[in-house]
Order: sequence, then C-alpha cells, then structure tokens
Amino acid sequence: MDESMVSEERTDEPLPTIWCVPDDLWMILEALIREHDPPKCTGRKRIDARKALDGIIFRGRSGCQWNRLPRDFGDDSSVHRTFQRWNRLGLFEKLWAVLLSSCEDLGGVDWEWQAADAMLGKARGVPKRGGRRGGRS
Repeated sequence: MDESMVSEERTDEPLPTIWCVPDDLWMILEALIREHDPPKCTGRKRIDARKALDGIIFRGRSGCQWNRLPRDFGDDSSVHRTFQRWNRLGLFEKLWAVLLSSCEDLGGVDWEWQAADAMLGKARGVPKRGGRRGGRS
C-alpha cells in the first residue's frame, strides 16, 4: 500500500467521554443560559451555572443520586434546583438544538441513524406484581 494513502485513511476511534463542559463549548452555552435564565435581582445568589451544568452532566452519565454528587459541583440541592428550573424553562431543548446545529455544520450528524437514551426509574402508582389497582371491584 502506498504511504500517502495510509496517512489519508481515517481512524474511527470514539471520542472521549465528556464529564465536564470544555471551555470553547461553554462560551456558546453560557450566552444561551444567560439569555433564557438570567439571574434574579432579589433573593439568594445562584450557584455557578457552569458547575451546575457539569454536575447535571455527571449525574446523567453516572446515574448517581442527586445527594451523592461530588462537592466539586456545589451543593447537591442547588444543582438539582438548577436542573429543575432549566427543565421547566425548556433550556435543555434549546441547548440541544444549538449543539446539534453546530455538530451538523461540522458534518458530524449522520441523519440515517439516530438513537435516544433514557434513564429508567421506578414506576409510580403501579401495583406490585399480582396485585390489583384501585382496591376491590
């Protein structure tokens, strides 16, 4: 095989797992977070948004309980409140749209195949196996 062809071959090595938001990506996301979730004039000061996002990513990737987040991300309750607020504001959908658009511009999206992953949790209000729901009939 010709040496020039070897150097042009692409290796399909997986990208490293992201546990924290890289600096260049944070510059994009920070502007979006400030636009859609500006700090309030009154009340308790919010935790650092970048640490909160890193904590949310860590929690999503590891599956740990909120109260088991490493202290590096700040108070676990504050990170959870930030997650709930951003979820209520639809901020994650906006962040995802920006990331997807950037990735598509770089040619990194293969529209032939897409998948979504979700974490499973307890089903609430479902009777135990063999039991009846709603009492006697």
